[in-house]
Amino acid sequence: MDEKFSPDAARRDAIASRESEAAAGKTLPRECRLVSRPEYDAVYREGRRRTSREFTVFIRANGRDVSRFGWSIKKTLGGAVKRNRIRRRLREILRLNRQAIAAGWDIVIHPRGTVATAEFAPLAAELVKLLASVKKERAAE
Repeated sequence: MDEKFSPDAARRDAIASRESEAAAGKTLPRECRLVSRPEYDAVYREGRRRTSREFTVFIRANGRDVSRFGWSIKKTLGGAVKRNRIRRRLREILRLNRQAIAAGWDIVIHPRGTVATAEFAPLAAELVKLLASVKKERAAE
């Protein structure tokens, strides 16, 4: 089999591509994500809630140098295609605006169903504005 078209070569290329994207800041790194159920539960149990027209966010101080993000997209919002579109849009908004969001928070985002079809720029502005209120809250403490 030709080395150029083997599954192993394709896998190596994909891994190299992901690593180069991560190095270039094109991904949302793992250290910036909530990944386990207990992390989500702590945010829901001990955190505070903020809402806007398109989002509900739950926030909790985490005592770290970075904020960590998670999202919960319910099946009532639509099928897998629509839910995955919402996830991709949230990930992109967070990736592009991570520096504008206050550090030191665990944040869980619950989007509304209209997030899948809303214009991207106003949607991003709304989420960033909502998360900027977290920065103001930290200053008030």
